[in-house]
Amino acid sequence: MKKLGHWLTIILITILFISNIGTLGVQAADNNTPTNDEYLQKVKNKGTLVMGTSPDFPPYEFIAHGKSKIVGMDIAIAQKIAQDMGVKLVVKSMDFDSLLVALQTGKIDMVMAGMSKTAKRAKSVDFSDIYFHGGMDLVINKADKNKLTSYKALTGQAVGAQTGTIQYNWVKKDVKKAQLKGMDKITDLILALQTHKVAAVVLDQASAEAYANNTKGLIAIDAGFNVKVPGTAIAFPKGAQSLVNAANTSIADIKSKDLINKKYLPEAGKYMVSGSFKAQKGKQAQKKSKVNNSMWAYKDFFAAGLGYTIFISAISVVFGFLLGVILSLMRLSQNKFAQVVATSYIEFVRGTPLMVQLLFVYFGLGLIVNIPSLVSGIIAVSLNSAAYVAEVIRSGINSIPIGQTEASRSLGMSRSMTMKYIILPQAMKNIWPALGNEFVSLIKESSIVSVIGVKDLIYQSKIVQSDTYRGVMPLVVTMVLYFIITFGISRLMKHFEGKMAHE
Repeated sequence: MKKLGHWLTIILITILFISNIGTLGVQAADNNTPTNDEYLQKVKNKGTLVMGTSPDFPPYEFIAHGKSKIVGMDIAIAQKIAQDMGVKLVVKSMDFDSLLVALQTGKIDMVMAGMSKTAKRAKSVDFSDIYFHGGMDLVINKADKNKLTSYKALTGQAVGAQTGTIQYNWVKKDVKKAQLKGMDKITDLILALQTHKVAAVVLDQASAEAYANNTKGLIAIDAGFNVKVPGTAIAFPKGAQSLVNAANTSIADIKSKDLINKKYLPEAGKYMVSGSFKAQKGKQAQKKSKVNNSMWAYKDFFAAGLGYTIFISAISVVFGFLLGVILSLMRLSQNKFAQVVATSYIEFVRGTPLMVQLLFVYFGLGLIVNIPSLVSGIIAVSLNSAAYVAEVIRSGINSIPIGQTEASRSLGMSRSMTMKYIILPQAMKNIWPALGNEFVSLIKESSIVSVIGVKDLIYQSKIVQSDTYRGVMPLVVTMVLYFIITFGISRLMKHFEGKMAHE
């Protein structure tokens, strides 16, 4: 028995030894992960590296003052990575909480948005090496600096944080009885702070200081969270090790030359409003700065947004109306299959939010075919409008007395001729006010396309907010422009309604 025990011990030790060798081999393989995936080669073949970001996070990424160009530390790093790969950098803007979805559905090649490298996110994406470490701050009103000294003082108060961020999760977990206000854009959070909708906004240290230094009445203080702040890294699709390795090579070069502190951050600071203002001297320079911060200085931004909004609305009105006519006729037809299809479509579309429909078209269908954001917005708005237009037209057709149909049929007119020449013309007169209301609503609802990066009025107003650090005035200008469009459409519809009444 002793000999048997002796041999069993030897066998067990041998097994453990072999197991350890295998483990070391696996670890070695992990540290030198083979790059047999085709991600890097695909990027090189198309000649572009597409970066997704949310440009409201200075100094990481933000809109250059007075320009429609995204700049910042992350952009400089991304340009370095693209240059090392031998390709051109393309930057796509969208809401922060949509970035990982866009990455997983192939809309973008990587995410750089001051994103922290966390274990939870690493389950869905692959991260590069950490390229920047920052702290965690609270942005508060100066008047509250004596009573709000850390996150512990926020117990039971309204606290703002960007949705999808680690700051949001920390507030939810650590601030007792906090009334957490999550928003997609930091500019909206800062506006909420200025208007006292929240007591504080939790941000990355660098971004908190940027907003505090450029926004009157605000200061940034250490949040005091008792947790280790994760470093900032680049997110890539799961399994894209070739891209990760290429990025890590560039990051190592950046770190060895200390480019972030010596070059990238100073360059980003030049685009900040405060940086350019402080560099100016004299009353004339200050006057010039104030002019540059006026809404008139951003007329090109609003004009571009207005053009996108009108274009999307016009196309969506046409396609929505045509599809609505078809759906209404299908629902009124005697074909049971057509009735079921039309009814199901109308009820489903009216029963789901336009936001969800838009994200499904852009991200969901993106798994099958890559649809550009502008086209996705037009498709989603058109399909949504069609369901409501169909019901308006159906109600107009049903309002025509059945006797007119019987009379036309007795005169030998076919069903289609009766509908075309007798029923529809009269129905259009009856439903014209309702159609006008639907078209006006469509113009306003088209604003939702900004969440996928379409540069409409809402998108441009957020750029101006971020660039000027003025929360209210860009919204006022946007409201006025929307009112001008909708009022003009209403008057035009009223004009044609009057002409119809006299025919």
